[in-house]
Amino acid sequence: MNSSKKNIAFIDLAAQQKNIRSKIDSAIQNVLNHGRYILGPEVTELEEKLAEFVGVKHCIGVASGTDALLMGLMAKGIGPGDAVFTTPFTFIATAEVVSLLGATPVFVDIDPRTYNIDPTQLKLAIEAVQKNDPSIYPLPKDGAGTPLQLNAKAIIPVDLFGLPADYDTIMAIASEHDLFVLEDAAQGLGGVYKGKQAGGLAHMGTTSFFPAKPLGCYGDGGAIFTDDGEMADITRSLRVHGKGTDKYDNIRIGVNGRLHTMQAAILLPKLEIFPTEIEERQRVAKQYSDGFKNTELVVPFVPEGLRSVWAQYSLVCKDRKVIQSALRDKGIPTAVYYGKSLHLQPAYQELHYQNGDMPNSERISQNIFSLPMHPYQDSDEIEQIIKAVLAVL
Repeated sequence: MNSSKKNIAFIDLAAQQKNIRSKIDSAIQNVLNHGRYILGPEVTELEEKLAEFVGVKHCIGVASGTDALLMGLMAKGIGPGDAVFTTPFTFIATAEVVSLLGATPVFVDIDPRTYNIDPTQLKLAIEAVQKNDPSIYPLPKDGAGTPLQLNAKAIIPVDLFGLPADYDTIMAIASEHDLFVLEDAAQGLGGVYKGKQAGGLAHMGTTSFFPAKPLGCYGDGGAIFTDDGEMADITRSLRVHGKGTDKYDNIRIGVNGRLHTMQAAILLPKLEIFPTEIEERQRVAKQYSDGFKNTELVVPFVPEGLRSVWAQYSLVCKDRKVIQSALRDKGIPTAVYYGKSLHLQPAYQELHYQNGDMPNSERISQNIFSLPMHPYQDSDEIEQIIKAVLAVL
């Protein structure tokens, strides 16, 4: 008998699959039997159950979290000359969709406690765009250093690592300036903001079902959430090439952005156990935070009235490379989300942001790393990881 310790997984999808394998097999077989592989009955069922879970009137299943963001902006008519305010401390998809539509991402620094977009900085950035005054806040510039002339149109807050952003303040700012708010809950589905579920906290919300997300499928997938019936109808049209009465009646320019029936079928049994998994994530995060209390490490901060779904459990330290190396030697995986802020990425060099423009994002990106986090971690494994980190300190 092999007495060696089991490998520690960063995210243990195999343990989850083992728990519901028979239901997943049955769901896949049902799709093979009825043969409706595109927008089949499982998609409709999933949309209804997700809308109920999030607490909104409409859910539209789409091909990915990126498509969800893209279609959300398309539904609002965002395009060239428009400014979309978002965080630089996120995956590039959040800003990428803005650029794909010819609009311009205006980056806003983060709250150093939550790592989400800072509403105080957001107000300054909006004012700077409206007055075209970079002395108020750093703005995108052309090659000559002149601020781009932009129309303030939308905000994309990100529920980073599973923690919802400050939506009371963000929505108040948006109302004051007549801006559209598109919630990026790719990591946030299952999080709670003052009694309301993530995904339903803005004019429109989106999420991703990428396998590593808290609620993930076995491929790509995503969803859009809204209470606005007109916007829901537009996004349903957009996901099928701008479909009107049928797919050969094209009333707008759209995309091929449908959620596949097979992925919806896989998500249905996963959604059944999702509430239990969310509670287990709270247990894991609490054990981590208790274990790192009174150390030099900065543990995640969750404001009162909010619940994180803990898509990642991230620590901030002085020298992450030393800790990561020591953990790697002990077979403990780690990851860095995100090692370079978007405003400094080569893809956005034409906006001419500089080091120092987003100091909080830049500092956190240099010092943050994430530990294994999933609902199937037992206490012994968590304690092993904690002890390994403390040994380095």
